[in-house]
Amino acid sequence: MEHRKLRFALLGNIYQARKSASIQKVLSTIANYGAELYVDMEYYYFLKDHQRLDVKATKVFSDNNFDADFVISMGGDGTFLKAACRVGKKNIPILGVNMGRLGFLADISPDDIEHCLRALYNDDYAVESRALIQVEADGAPLGECSYALNDVAILKRDTASMISIRASVNGQYLNTYQADGLVISTPTGSTAYSLSNGGPIIVPGTKVFSMTAVAPHSLNVRPIVLADSSVIELDVESRSHNFLVAIDGRSEKCKEGTRIVLRRAPYDIKVVKRSDHRYFNTLREKMMWGADTR
Repeated sequence: MEHRKLRFALLGNIYQARKSASIQKVLSTIANYGAELYVDMEYYYFLKDHQRLDVKATKVFSDNNFDADFVISMGGDGTFLKAACRVGKKNIPILGVNMGRLGFLADISPDDIEHCLRALYNDDYAVESRALIQVEADGAPLGECSYALNDVAILKRDTASMISIRASVNGQYLNTYQADGLVISTPTGSTAYSLSNGGPIIVPGTKVFSMTAVAPHSLNVRPIVLADSSVIELDVESRSHNFLVAIDGRSEKCKEGTRIVLRRAPYDIKVVKRSDHRYFNTLREKMMWGADTR
């Protein structure tokens, strides 16, 4: 049966050296469909030189110089976040193939890739729009990729004393957090760093952000949920006179006095999900709700 021509851009984790069989299955399935395959250069040479795989790539690309109908992220949720950063405003849906443990973003196993590709060709899939947080430092974008799909964390550096974070929302003073840090999370990232600090689980698609303190000095400090139309301004004081801003784990060092402004990004990231995907099923499995460990 002849299929319409689709273009796939492949990005992956180069540190998963024992996954060659799973990767080969994905490559073979794509080849069987006669699809055009564009492969990230670093990942391409990893597959060719380290995995000794026969990669029939239509094109090898570097940086963010690619276009495709779909991006396939080979790895875990961390790899997916990097892929989202590189996709940026391209509006290309991302399919996350999980090469390790069950993920929230990368939730397709290599064994399911043939079924998933068939679903893509049959238009039997869903695309979810996920909001991002845009980060500015003193009015300028922070770092090479100033957008977070999961979260933005304001953190103390190394063994420094806790920092003081003055937070305002839409120009109104909210609170001064005395803590090791502050996590501002999207619904997508609510099950990541925010959750480990006691933040709420937020169902994707809910139009909110959450703010959760990291090891706050006062036990009275609790997470707060804000409309994602809010503009959050943060001013940080630190004994070491500097602090870190982690954007989906990508750390940027900032000097004390730098004003950090967070708002919803002007574009979303598109995530490919199976038509039978149920978020609560993934949530129960990942959180081991109802599991009897006795």
